[in-house]
Amino acid sequence: MLIATSVLGVVGTASPAAADACYTWPRALAQGATGEDVRQLQIRVSGYPGYGAVLSLDGSYGPATSAAVTRFQQAYGLTADGNAGPQTYAKLYALQDDDCTPANFSYGELNRCNSTWAGGPLSAAAARANALVTMWKLQALRHALGDRPLGVNSGFRSTSCNSAVGGASNSRHLYGDAADLAAGSQGFCTIAKQARYHGFSQILGPGYPDHDDHVHVAAPASRFWSAPTCGI
Repeated sequence: MLIATSVLGVVGTASPAAADACYTWPRALAQGATGEDVRQLQIRVSGYPGYGAVLSLDGSYGPATSAAVTRFQQAYGLTADGNAGPQTYAKLYALQDDDCTPANFSYGELNRCNSTWAGGPLSAAAARANALVTMWKLQALRHALGDRPLGVNSGFRSTSCNSAVGGASNSRHLYGDAADLAAGSQGFCTIAKQARYHGFSQILGPGYPDHDDHVHVAAPASRFWSAPTCGI
């Protein structure tokens, strides 16, 4: 049975009947809502913050979250009102697998180093959680590029794995929020330029030292983009 809920006077239908094996939203959401269900939504729309922005995963449904939801809705041809209800949830349920990863990316792709996610500066749980957010950003990037395959060459690295491949001592790969992307049919510059719209504060590509054969995307606190060959 559908349950009507009210968020700041906006009546919506949360549709718990469409339960999902990963996560089921218990109510409709709009600006002013707070809670874990908001944070779960933010993870899944983290790839839609707008040019140069990064969406905060703070569990508070503010203007930035509403704008990200609107962009997600527009990307998939949904009613774009910035509120999360049955239509938006249905699309998210269709996009996510039972382990909460997006349909086109997996934990295995984001961690070829070890299966435990341990050995870095963060706890294994934190590194794995960072990788999940990265995958949802990659899913948004992939969709924006025409849903063509987007290959991940490297993701999380423990300190020992990072050292073995000659990674920088402060590499974002150690934190689980980085991915090195293959060109695929899109080309490196197309990927690097489009990544600016999908929540990546670090983008390194062709023309940056040692990055002519991949595009590196990550999410450190401060922004640094450099792909001179691509005009970035």
